[in-house]
Amino acid sequence: MENLSMDVLIPVYHPDNKFERLLKALAFQNLPVNKVIIANTEETWWTKHQMDKKLPKDLTIEVFHVKKEEFDHGATRNRLANRSKADLLLFMTQDAVPLTSNLTRYLREGFEQEGTAVVYARQVPAEGCRLIEQFTRNFNYPRKSRSKSKEDLPELGIKTYFCSNVCAAYRRTVFEKLGGFVNRTIFNEDMIFAAKAIQAGYRIYYQASAQVFHSHNYSGMAYLRRNFDLGVSQADFPEVFAKLPAEKEGAKLVGQTAKFLLKNRKPWLLPSLVWLSTCKYVGYRLGKGYQRLPRCLVRRLSMSPNYWKSGKKK
Repeated sequence: MENLSMDVLIPVYHPDNKFERLLKALAFQNLPVNKVIIANTEETWWTKHQMDKKLPKDLTIEVFHVKKEEFDHGATRNRLANRSKADLLLFMTQDAVPLTSNLTRYLREGFEQEGTAVVYARQVPAEGCRLIEQFTRNFNYPRKSRSKSKEDLPELGIKTYFCSNVCAAYRRTVFEKLGGFVNRTIFNEDMIFAAKAIQAGYRIYYQASAQVFHSHNYSGMAYLRRNFDLGVSQADFPEVFAKLPAEKEGAKLVGQTAKFLLKNRKPWLLPSLVWLSTCKYVGYRLGKGYQRLPRCLVRRLSMSPNYWKSGKKK
């Protein structure tokens, strides 16, 4: 196995106790990381809550601050990457908590297959996660690992490009060669890069042994807004998403979730499934057609209203 060094790169905004648990877990990994680099949004909040004093002393941690209006899913992560010299860039979100001390080791093992550009982790439902969301996590992040390449497009479709920066490690040389993340995107910077890597002949590896707790109990309206941003990102990058529509995969998820609920004798959850699925689909379709909507409505529908302040552009 290559002796690959690793840095952890985390954009944060008003972090809570999950972030503290994440950092503590990183401090006890069997494969130690070089350092953790944090891009914090809103320096005044960080100072007010004395976050520097809450950082574990047994980790090398570097923090820099960005203004709320400057944050971008792609550009901010590129700034994080530019501060690292490690072989592997492990991007995480502030609410992804490692299950074990083997997270980094398993992620590094995912690069053993030649041509692998990215290795992403399995997301396990956190405590208190609702049953429908539990099924969704297990649908998107199964127990079996898989390597994906251009040859898998006929079978997997849009899933070939699936990758999540909730916890994903990138080989720095490939990341730089392909130009990193797009500098302006409302969402999906991870899948856009994965598509670019796949088309360039690289592989994306899903490492089911590397696991983090990560799930959300969103309301219907929150799902609508989240999927609105998802639709916007797909509309803005037709070269990635136009030929591989996501609707078929979404319908498959709804159907399998309904069967799961009936099999487990939870039919009273079906109305909730219908409501949440409808919100997701409506949000997605509105996002796909956002260019035909009034700008004031677009900002109200989006989970990222600051994205629209300076004018949308790639």
